[in-house]
Amino acid sequence: MKKYWITLLKMLVFLLVLFATMRIIFLIKYWSLVTLAEIPFGELLKGFWEALPLDVATASFMLAIPAIYMFVSLVIDKDTLFAPLRWYFYLMVAAYNLTAFGDIGIYGEWRTKLSYRALLYLQNPAEVINTAETEQTLLLIVLWSVLTILFCWLYTKFVEPKQLDLNFEEKKPNKIILSGSFILVVGLLFLGMRGGFNEIPITSSKVYYSSHKFANEMSVNPAYYLVENILNSKKVETRAHFNYMDMSAAKERTIRLHDVECDSTTSILKMERPNIIVVLLESWSADLIESLGGEPGITPNFHELEKESLLFTNIYASANRSQHAMSSLFGGLPGMPVTTITNHPDKYYAIPSLVKRMDSIGYHNSFYFGGELNYGNILSYLRYNEFDEIVEAKDINEGFFKGKLGYHDTDVMPWYVEQLADYPRPFFSTLFTQSTHSPYDYPKIFEEIEWPVIEKQYVNSGHYTDIAIKMFMDKARQQEWYDSTLFIFVADHSHTSYKNHRIDSFDHHKIPMLIYGEPLQDSLRGKTFDKICGNTDLPAMILAQLGQSHDEFFWSKDMFNRCYKPFAFFELNGGLGWKTPEGEFVYHNTDNFVKNTLPEIISDSVVTDGKAYMQYHFDLFNSY
Repeated sequence: MKKYWITLLKMLVFLLVLFATMRIIFLIKYWSLVTLAEIPFGELLKGFWEALPLDVATASFMLAIPAIYMFVSLVIDKDTLFAPLRWYFYLMVAAYNLTAFGDIGIYGEWRTKLSYRALLYLQNPAEVINTAETEQTLLLIVLWSVLTILFCWLYTKFVEPKQLDLNFEEKKPNKIILSGSFILVVGLLFLGMRGGFNEIPITSSKVYYSSHKFANEMSVNPAYYLVENILNSKKVETRAHFNYMDMSAAKERTIRLHDVECDSTTSILKMERPNIIVVLLESWSADLIESLGGEPGITPNFHELEKESLLFTNIYASANRSQHAMSSLFGGLPGMPVTTITNHPDKYYAIPSLVKRMDSIGYHNSFYFGGELNYGNILSYLRYNEFDEIVEAKDINEGFFKGKLGYHDTDVMPWYVEQLADYPRPFFSTLFTQSTHSPYDYPKIFEEIEWPVIEKQYVNSGHYTDIAIKMFMDKARQQEWYDSTLFIFVADHSHTSYKNHRIDSFDHHKIPMLIYGEPLQDSLRGKTFDKICGNTDLPAMILAQLGQSHDEFFWSKDMFNRCYKPFAFFELNGGLGWKTPEGEFVYHNTDNFVKNTLPEIISDSVVTDGKAYMQYHFDLFNSY
């Protein structure tokens, strides 16, 4: 058994060396981009370390067949032909090198990694041949051939197992040892595939460690990225079809929905360039808020803030996951059925960035989270937005108690306030809470609310984060920057509450949002904003209040423009929800209407608007 484990280890090291070699070639090829971006050499070296978790995951998938094959040979204790194993590795080496060199080739033209979108161009080989640089193509082919032959030789010479090496020297281990060994092998490979014991399985986002785009893309394993991207893209293609009408008609109706007849934004600010802090509340349903129809006593500190705030009473999340919320908040993008923009890094370039716009007008940008941003590939999207600072759990070394998903709100939120003191002004900063996410292992620092069994833990997690909000605000009021700072409290998405709303309902997707702080107009304090809007409207609203154009944020609407057309949308994997002042409808492609409260005289027109919006959004996304 010892030699079996040694052989597996040698195979792992062999693959990691292969991955690192191809990464070095990628780096050499595009060294000019390193010098242009002035990326420190130490930061590039760090990329090789940061790449290890994803490299190990890739290797674990590739080692699954050899591990089982060799184990079977031990069990039957017969001469096993190792030629199939040899050819398996030859194939893996050739395929990986082909992927890596394809990645190198495509990066020069597109500045993106090899993706499903790029593979689609192979459907037109003549076009690919005509657009490719002959010299570069020939060089890549030669290098691929040489390195494939070299690594196949290295495998045969130093790694390939021999039957005599694997035979038991004395007697067979008993069945218990064999069974235990097999379980251990499977377990280790499984852990390698998912990236360890973390609650969240590994994604390409795991290796996004740098503020430099090139450094991140160099570190991402090209094979893992390509497979991940193909699976996400094929899922979009096969699981959702939104062809309700002619595409030109869908586009025309959607554009009309966003047209405004005037440019008369009402200013809600007393100063031109306040600091802005967005507190992104994980999974907060409107049902946690007394003023929005919830039971009293769940979030008393939030309720206290309302007295000096502008409370939004009719705002809805366009999707049901945090990764969707990120692209809504920073890109103004509505939720996407089946998939999300964070799963398609090759499409990031097509999405406008609120963060980059804030940077262009002199704002310092930061993002803080007490958990892991690997979930849903969020980190890669945040890196694309070029925040000046991105801080997550691994960057926090304060000795805080750590739960299953990270550090809790009562520790992170007051600590976060202190971090802002040294930032340039004005700043635009986002604090993402996490303790209201299952498994709700928040510290029991308060007397829990007596509650029926239904969503008791969720309700108390909201109560806990509400306590953290008070600690956060008490700390903030002591800061020198407080008087010039606007606070926006908004949920990333909703959650199944004790009211047990259907997930395909606007009651479920309703979220809380309030704007608070000294820069807020005195006349608006303690008031409500009752027009229908969505979380996708934040980028346009923020830019408009700063006197900036928001034309590139097509899907985002300035809700303080008196000519704004109020509506809200949410996606379903196979349908949509649509809400206007006249009524609402929820439509499933398979089950047709779940709900329709629109007056009959306008129902057909409004329904067509909603379907056009969904169709154009989906089609545009696929075209990026």
